[in-house]
Amino acid sequence: MKVLVTGAGGHLGRAVLTRLRADGVSVRATSRRPRTGSDVEWVVTDLATGEGITEAVDGVDGVLHLASAPLGRQTHEVDVLGTRRLVDAAATAGVGHLVYISIVGVDRVPIPYYRHKLAAEQVIAAGPVPWSVLRATQFPQFLDDLIANSGKLGPVIGDRAVLAQPVDLGEVAARLAARLVAGPLRGIEEYGGPEVLRFDEAVRAWRAARNSRRPLLPVRIPGRLGRELRAGGLVTEALPRGVRTWADHLADTYGGTGRR
Repeated sequence: MKVLVTGAGGHLGRAVLTRLRADGVSVRATSRRPRTGSDVEWVVTDLATGEGITEAVDGVDGVLHLASAPLGRQTHEVDVLGTRRLVDAAATAGVGHLVYISIVGVDRVPIPYYRHKLAAEQVIAAGPVPWSVLRATQFPQFLDDLIANSGKLGPVIGDRAVLAQPVDLGEVAARLAARLVAGPLRGIEEYGGPEVLRFDEAVRAWRAARNSRRPLLPVRIPGRLGRELRAGGLVTEALPRGVRTWADHLADTYGGTGRR
């Protein structure tokens, strides 16, 4: 099997490449800039312009579509129109399976970026290429950065009742690889971490791991966004789940170093 991985230079992309190489899969990887690698065929592709997409999908059996532009003005161009360009090219090339990584809650939580992810799912579902969508919960690195950034001015600021379900990045990479091999689902699968945490619980564990004295300053997120986040819009009851916990991430990242 030869697999194309879009967005291969990102955090998840690198984990997916490691997993696929370990599984003995022949990999072609896309990047907007030239890259080299002894065991990966890198191709320059730009979803926003269409550059290189036709060449990227030529001769591959499956596509793991990870590329995204969550920040800036190109989100619609990359995530929605770029996904349409990719689907059209993959159909012409006879690709047998396209797997798309999405986010748990894109259909419930009113975040602008999520609307683009949901639209991309709909493009894939309406297209001619056999497909699967894997919606994952948030990575622990995201929650870690969120807490750190919200506490830059001193106290950690956040809605203590917001629910999160951090899932290990490597476990998501393994799930994507398994979904690709399993064949087209023509549907949506959700995948989350082993535990659901309130924001204040996550902050307490984060503080302990960093030996930090920063207090939590509770600020309630208003409106529908806050209601959905507190009601579990970002979590899932789907099984199976990952096994690595928030505490595992904190131990790996800080290891009792007591960083403030």
